[in-house]
Amino acid sequence: MTHRFSIVRRIAGALALGTSLALAAPAPTYAQALRVAVIADIANFDPHQFSSVNASLIKNLYDSLLEYTPDGKAIPSLAESWQIAPDAKSVTLTLRKDVKFHSGGAFNAEAVAANFKKAADPKLGKNVFATMGIVDNWQVVDANTIKVNFKTPVPERQITDLFQFISIIDPAGIDTVEQKPAGSGAYMLGERVVGQRIKLVANPNYWRKNEPVTKDVEITVFAQDAAATAALESGGADVIYGGTARSAARLKSADYPVLSGPGPLVQVFRINATRGPFKNAKFRQAFNYLMDRENILKAGYAGLGEVVALPWAPSSPAFDASYTKTYAFNLDKAKELLAASGLSAADQSAWKLVVNSGSQPDVVISQLVQATLKKVGINIELDMKEGSDLVDTMLQGRFDALFGGVGNIQKFPSRLATNSIYRTVNNPVLGNPHPFPEYVAAISRVDTTVGSPAEVKAAYDGLNKVLIETAFGIPTNTYDQGIIVTGKNVTGFTLDMDNMLVLRTTGIKK
Repeated sequence: MTHRFSIVRRIAGALALGTSLALAAPAPTYAQALRVAVIADIANFDPHQFSSVNASLIKNLYDSLLEYTPDGKAIPSLAESWQIAPDAKSVTLTLRKDVKFHSGGAFNAEAVAANFKKAADPKLGKNVFATMGIVDNWQVVDANTIKVNFKTPVPERQITDLFQFISIIDPAGIDTVEQKPAGSGAYMLGERVVGQRIKLVANPNYWRKNEPVTKDVEITVFAQDAAATAALESGGADVIYGGTARSAARLKSADYPVLSGPGPLVQVFRINATRGPFKNAKFRQAFNYLMDRENILKAGYAGLGEVVALPWAPSSPAFDASYTKTYAFNLDKAKELLAASGLSAADQSAWKLVVNSGSQPDVVISQLVQATLKKVGINIELDMKEGSDLVDTMLQGRFDALFGGVGNIQKFPSRLATNSIYRTVNNPVLGNPHPFPEYVAAISRVDTTVGSPAEVKAAYDGLNKVLIETAFGIPTNTYDQGIIVTGKNVTGFTLDMDNMLVLRTTGIKK
């Protein structure tokens, strides 16, 4: 299994994230500054803390070894080529020779090794640590070559996910990266006023030719979504990143461009299968048909997203649209399963739906589901919670059912298991050992299938079937926490696989 990619300098910037080749032409003249409105300040500058609040900066200050096009094709970035061994137990990365960190330090194999060391440390690796679990060790072959050895044969997509997930930090800045960025990205930090604003300035030595196309970026932190929206409409901002779906839908109706990337979250009706009527498989399976997904999407997310019956984004290799049709809203089929459960009407109503009272989408869709269940004789109460009480309830599994988003659903399918309800070990909701060994086996099969495309697809199909049958999570729709709304004169956005904000190709038309 070999993958060789060469990068022609003239089109490097365009290929790096699947953008139009037109971007490789001489850059048009843009305004000096791009003004971006965000709803929350960053936590810190460590790109390995892969959290939504840091998503406005990670891909602007840092580069990854590989990237994905919006349709999921792995393409070069800091690694200009890679070669997977025939036994799928190792991969050799060839690195670019023309990259420097913002400090002026050289990007090389030793720098990558230092990042692997950080990522593999349970105390320092943060969100990247779990992804490094497949790695046994690594070897610096020469200044521009590094070999990574895996514990077992690893599927191709899991390998490329790993290298796309790790943003490379300047080794000289690893110890202080939370306080001070240390990357090689298109922008450098100019100024930060905590809780108020961040200024980015163009990296004059950036390796992608003709990028960035805008010299300065001014990021302003707004306390409320309405204030950010007002800034865009009044001309005080050029871009809103991370606003609500409802505001985005309103702006879209006013002809403001709304962009949504390939890396959304999936809303899941999470079921604690160890409690009450949910111990019954037929009762749980009825909820595959009890979810009015179209109306849930409209009510909770203003229609911005897609209905799904499996926990995958359309860009996931395990995505199968046929399930959405097969398990569409159908009260008659739900009633058949409820009758087959053998549970009395009283038993079927003996549970509560926990609701995040601080989330308008959660409240609205929970009320909708409550009304739907009443039509089949299931009468439940909504248990409103917020703050630490809600978090403790979720993380300690002290609930019968609740709605919650899951991420990592656009990449390698077993990344699903990074979400609490889908964990295969130490599951905080379902306990340990996992009560559904068939699910654990299906995840393991996906992780270890490195054969033909037909064999890989069979592993994905097997996992999808198990997810429907065990029914401890009932997906309803995708939704985006990284929605981008722009002014009408903003152009050149690059969509990121994780829906992070990428500004190196973005500018304002005069």
